Amino acid sequence: MYDIELTDEFDNWLRGLTDSKIQKIIIKRIRTMSLGSLGEVRSLNDGLFEAKIRYGQGYRLYFVNHGKRIIIMLCGGNKSTQNKDIIKARNMAKDLI
Repeated sequence: MYDIELTDEFDNWLRGLTDSKIQKIIIKRIRTMSLGSLGEVRSLNDGLFEAKIRYGQGYRLYFVNHGKRIIIMLCGGNKSTQNKDIIKARNMAKDLI
């Protein structure tokens, strides 16, 4: 099991989504991750990970493992903003160290 922490950046992004269905899908995914099932995830190196959600625009959740059982959700986005979001997530992860 994992404790999931959301950054303000992530929380604001999630609340700002206008599609309530994707909001529910993301919340369910975070809940599932907290139970230990990370789903479709790829390593972006240096402890940064991208969780993919195959719905609509192809949503991505960027996170780090902090400690043994804590996941910090840094930011989110979709396929069209992926490169910019990865840069943002890397910078946010550096601030956590």
